[in-house]
Amino acid sequence: MGMEIDKLARFVAEARWSDIPRDVQHHTKLVLLDTLGVILAGSVRPEVSAVRDRLAGSGGPATILAPGWPGSDARTAALLNGIAGRSIELCEGLRLVSGQVALQVLPGALAVAEQTGATGADLLTAFIVGYEIGGRLCAAFTARPLAHQNGQASLLGAAAAGARLRGLDATATSLALRIATTLMLSPSYTNAVNGATALNIAGGMSGFAAAIAPELALAGFTAQEDAVEQSLGSLIGSAFSADGLLDDLGERWEIMRNYFRLYACCNPIHPALDCLQALLAELKPRPEEVERIEVATYRFASVMRDPEPSNYFASKYSLPHAAAAMIVNGNAGHASLDDAALSNPVIAALRRRVHVTEDPAMTAVAPRLRPARVQLVLKDGRSAVRGCTSHRGDFNEPFAEAEIRAKFCELASVTLSTDGARAVEKAVFAGEDWPDPSALTTLLRQHSRRA
Repeated sequence: MGMEIDKLARFVAEARWSDIPRDVQHHTKLVLLDTLGVILAGSVRPEVSAVRDRLAGSGGPATILAPGWPGSDARTAALLNGIAGRSIELCEGLRLVSGQVALQVLPGALAVAEQTGATGADLLTAFIVGYEIGGRLCAAFTARPLAHQNGQASLLGAAAAGARLRGLDATATSLALRIATTLMLSPSYTNAVNGATALNIAGGMSGFAAAIAPELALAGFTAQEDAVEQSLGSLIGSAFSADGLLDDLGERWEIMRNYFRLYACCNPIHPALDCLQALLAELKPRPEEVERIEVATYRFASVMRDPEPSNYFASKYSLPHAAAAMIVNGNAGHASLDDAALSNPVIAALRRRVHVTEDPAMTAVAPRLRPARVQLVLKDGRSAVRGCTSHRGDFNEPFAEAEIRAKFCELASVTLSTDGARAVEKAVFAGEDWPDPSALTTLLRQHSRRA
């Protein structure tokens, strides 16, 4: 037992940035940039600000990525930055299986890198190998039906990144991964549709695990040999298979099979929004001209149909709300799906005209494809229908890099000046040249929109 986990641990301990293909290096920086922007924008959410006030402490080597840029211990900084990044539903994820790995790995990797004074190349290497472990473990286990991916297999990827930055060898890294299984959580998808922001704590706890699991290994804690297999196969998950876990390790990179989000809502909603956006461009209706919107999609997306979301967080999982906001505001980006959208009476009225149903034929092809079909009917009798097999940004039509960079600048401008956002963007793409993470955090402090 544990042979495959030991081989993953050896990969974590021994991988070198210089051995990673250039295109993978570049994509890794793009994923880091995107995730950083999401954390910065999420840092100003009310509940995130409130918990930061309670937990931030009085200083430390790791930076809390929020206005004022307070220092804290690595565990607390990683926890708070992870919670912030989860709070606005804009983080990237795995395309082929469920998992939001970058947001689970980066907060802990950055905090531990600051704690240890790691170079930029060290940080980037830890980030990508942590992503690799998280992605492969997400594919290897079967989650329980209601379980959300935050704080589960990806948490072990975060622990791997922390172990790499603490300089653990392969044996100690394997131990840290097995110890980290005791830290995995059981958040539920029902948290999301009910607006329970407790879900976002699970995302932050992955960062916490990145900081603490290596320290527990160094302190002499022990773990059973099959801890990963047992936890993912019987406790947190319902099955685990090591078949394929090591396939093409070091040659096929999980980070290259990710998706990004431009719509600020849950990913399964995105195909329907793509269809609606095309219909709006075709018919050009004013909000008051819309009679109804009929949506057919696969099962997982079809349950996100509450026309009266209870709060900001629940609105991220309401297809009627996202569709109505798109009609009124012209898009479904971060600024459009904000608190004001939830209380807008025009959007509220439109939500009740959006009807969502499951199409069993679409369910049958998910998640390989994520189909949707939308009919827009206007009061003057005009109507049109659009369908798609998957959302834009998937393998069928990836986003252009310029779109991801623009998204970063929009999100970062919540806490940074426009010039500051551009300076940080430039710095990230030269990340392997950083002598230590202060090359990034100094820019954040210099260009802060709020002191």
